[in-house]
Amino acid sequence: MLGIDRIDRVVFTRMLGEEWRLHASLFGGRRFALFPLLVAALTAAGVVALVETGTSLSSVIAGLHALVFAFGLHTGSIGLVGRDAIEDLLGDVTLLVFSAHTLPISRRRLLGHFLVKDALYYSGLFLVPITAAFVVAVGQGGFGFLDLGRLWLSTTATFLLGLVVTLALVGIATRGVSGWFSIGGLSLVGGGLWYANVDVLAATPYALYAEPSVLAFSGTLALLVGTAVLGIYAYEPVDAAPTRTRVPVFTKWRRRLGDDTGLTTKTLLDVARSNGGLWKLLFSGGILFAVCVGLVELAERITGVAPSVGITFGALLGLSAFTSYNWITQYDDPTSYLRYPLGVPDLFAAKRRAMVLVGLPTAVGYFALAALLFGASAVDAVAGLLLLVGYHQYLFGLTAALAGFEPNEFLFDSLKFLLFTAAVAAVLVPVLVVGLALAPLGGTTLALLGGVGLGLLVLGELCYRYAVARWTTRLGD
Repeated sequence: MLGIDRIDRVVFTRMLGEEWRLHASLFGGRRFALFPLLVAALTAAGVVALVETGTSLSSVIAGLHALVFAFGLHTGSIGLVGRDAIEDLLGDVTLLVFSAHTLPISRRRLLGHFLVKDALYYSGLFLVPITAAFVVAVGQGGFGFLDLGRLWLSTTATFLLGLVVTLALVGIATRGVSGWFSIGGLSLVGGGLWYANVDVLAATPYALYAEPSVLAFSGTLALLVGTAVLGIYAYEPVDAAPTRTRVPVFTKWRRRLGDDTGLTTKTLLDVARSNGGLWKLLFSGGILFAVCVGLVELAERITGVAPSVGITFGALLGLSAFTSYNWITQYDDPTSYLRYPLGVPDLFAAKRRAMVLVGLPTAVGYFALAALLFGASAVDAVAGLLLLVGYHQYLFGLTAALAGFEPNEFLFDSLKFLLFTAAVAAVLVPVLVVGLALAPLGGTTLALLGGVGLGLLVLGELCYRYAVARWTTRLGD
């Protein structure tokens, strides 16, 4: 029998190798190998554009850390996917990280290997090229080559912090504590520290770059180790309930929705019965909302002018369509429906209706919250709402056209990712520039931006129709 140390090495290397094999087999080895180069090129272009338009390099780097933390939070949602795999909600799927019953290694050690594997893998795939892209900023504001290494260290630690925070929240939830209760507790603690003028950032990974110190190093180490230990020891992937009996609500939901095919009902029930339920959409939207708040406050500090709340939040919250579409397409295989008298157009129609029923209301809810918190005017709010609906439909149609029913996987394809990024940036960046830098906006400008939202709604519909035609042919309807 293998020694325990060798078992750890074997499991870890297999996890790392399998992650690469999966992506390379899905997207093609060469095309996927080019993905880090694409990330570096897009990041370099973004850094140059921001710096040349007057944004300080320190602000760019602070925003980068916020985005990396959000990415870590999203990656940590493997806890939700893992439990669903165990409960057979993802079909015939066996994840190595949840194979403790068949391997001579504990579940907690497997989770530990998983965290380290993700930190290494995604650091190489995203954070190394992102950091390397900042070479274009060398010489500006005292930024030198040695700062690149510090930036990589701080962003990697920030990503890992987001990863373990989500795992800890999910782990606590598996022990019967509501996730919202945990988030509320963290918010109260954070608000209390802020009210007491405590410099919380001084003990976080961001301080490893901004203000390196013993406090920054020890605080980061304590946060990472403490949160990881909490998540690993609290997380319980196997449902302790002795039965999987569900209340037979399919007929009731189908009747209330007027769902002739039953596909919309099945889509909503798949998400609702997965771990985290429909709250996952609210959580994903909340992460985007927090990023929007940070961006608005950062823009106001840089320009000295309050951005247009409706335009900025409307445009950015429309991006939640991608994460919503990812959740509602995650729990079934479109080819499995071909045995029934149903077509691919029926499945697309069901997904679109599910997006309208749960995805769009989530984005609108956060938009209304932003309008109330930041005091948007009525005209600004209406124009922003039109933009939100337009961007939401456009992102849905574009994602469906490029990725079909597998948005989370196929957008790692370098070519498709480039097309997706270009198509989003072409319609998003000009509107954000207007909303963030040219405020306050007059009535005529707001009316024009509302018209842009309607135009995006039409464009999204055209993308959706193209997606139906394309994937109907590909899936052999």
